[in-house]
Amino acid sequence: MIVIAANIDFASEADRDRAVAESGPVQQATRDEEAGCQAYCFAPDPCMPTRIQVYELWDDGPTLAAHFKHRNYEDMKAVLGKYGIVNNWNQMYLVTDHEPVYDGQGLPRETFFGGKA
Repeated sequence: MIVIAANIDFASEADRDRAVAESGPVQQATRDEEAGCQAYCFAPDPCMPTRIQVYELWDDGPTLAAHFKHRNYEDMKAVLGKYGIVNNWNQMYLVTDHEPVYDGQGLPRETFFGGKA
């Protein structure tokens, strides 16, 4: 699995809100049309009025690479670019292990991945 986490900042809350609203159909198309896409969400940050938080989850490198060549990727860049991005941060993470956040009793785990983390 590959996780992408990002922040995209706009000059104003209105620009951010327009970008989020207009990108909704592209987000849905990416989820519906692209193999390997498990999550694709560009959403308003409730604490920073000019920021979008990005969360993407892809099966593997080939599916993410295909996304970067897909029309949906180009459409998303075009939508966001219309509203004047002023700053961004982005990272991708290769996930080699995973487990539920909560244990069998519904409590948050106190150790992670058998004590490896």
